[in-house]
Amino acid sequence: MSLIWIWATSVGIVALIVIMFVYYYNKFVTKGLRIDNSLAQIDVQLKKRADLVPNLIETVKGYAKHEKGIMEDVTKARKALLSAKDIPSKVRAGDQLQNALKSIFAIAENYPQLRANENFLQLQNELSAIEDKVAYARQYYNDTILDFNNSVKVFPGKFFASLYSVKERPFLEIAERERAVPKVSF
Repeated sequence: MSLIWIWATSVGIVALIVIMFVYYYNKFVTKGLRIDNSLAQIDVQLKKRADLVPNLIETVKGYAKHEKGIMEDVTKARKALLSAKDIPSKVRAGDQLQNALKSIFAIAENYPQLRANENFLQLQNELSAIEDKVAYARQYYNDTILDFNNSVKVFPGKFFASLYSVKERPFLEIAERERAVPKVSF
């Protein structure tokens, strides 16, 4: 009876170890896929924003003909976004585009007819909604990175991560200029 007990215990321990290896492998793969999906969601929103820019430029052109430099900046930022290959580059280019778009909306302050234009207002609302979605997608990405990195750093995940050569992944961080507290004067 004791030989059967030893054999059954050994088989149980081996089975438990195999199950843990499979569990952690699947856990890292699943979390990695979730990260990839969250990056794709950021990419989708950045593309939507870039697709709205030509319509916005056409709407503004008629009112602000002498603001050519700003229009060129927006067009250049859009091209940079569309040609960026990796997510960090796309995020940087997206930030550039966002800053360029702020200039267009600042121009609109000088043109009351433009501010009243329905097409302009609709594009402005759509861009605002997309900005919210980009912010949410970035937050979701960083949440998935946190979850993944916790799995990689905490025991026993740390042990399995080293066996599978799984490394921590970087968070998306905002640009240094965006961290600065805005100056408000009255």
